[in-house]
Amino acid sequence: MLREIPGPAGRLEVRLEVPAEQTSVADDGRVHRGSGGGVHAAVVLAHPHPQHGGTMHTKAVYQAAKALARIGCAVLRFNFRGAGLSEGSFSDGPGEMDDCRAALDFMSARYPGARLWTGGMSYGAWVGMTVGAADARVSTLIGIAPPLSRYDFEAVRTSGKPKFFVQGERDELCPLQEMRQFYASASDPKELVVIDGADHLFDGKVGEVADALEDLLGDW
Repeated sequence: MLREIPGPAGRLEVRLEVPAEQTSVADDGRVHRGSGGGVHAAVVLAHPHPQHGGTMHTKAVYQAAKALARIGCAVLRFNFRGAGLSEGSFSDGPGEMDDCRAALDFMSARYPGARLWTGGMSYGAWVGMTVGAADARVSTLIGIAPPLSRYDFEAVRTSGKPKFFVQGERDELCPLQEMRQFYASASDPKELVVIDGADHLFDGKVGEVADALEDLLGDW
């Protein structure tokens, strides 16, 4: 099982989820079966703020990766620099965006020809979506509980790339009204799913996050 990849500040700890039918990898590390290695898309998912307990093992991130794998995606979760076993130190934005770019480079090389999607949860949504909006290789952006008033999401708002959002109805860090205002002004195409009664971490409702992503992206 893949445990680490090279990062700009040293080793990045990772986990790679692959579709159940995707079992063979060539000696060079690439998957060559069909276009893009036979995957629906190659996805990079970033986690919540590492200084507030966020890691690639955060429940909603874990379940999101499992859900995307069920619809045929290869999904790379990774720990930002300084989190878990990843080397380096937290940099409050620029370094974490470089980490995300390194993860995208890895997935692009491992799944040549596959569509690339990127996004994340909370702080990771800001990092992943912002990096993805600026990267010509990335075709789709995914935001789970994005903290819209805490970080600059303008590049995401104005991007013409498809944007998929999953939001908790009772999110204490990103109130639903704030999300609705942002969503109304965001460029098309876009989709939003609101999870009834869910807080920022989707406590007790992470399965609904997974269901929402399967519904949103299963046929995308």
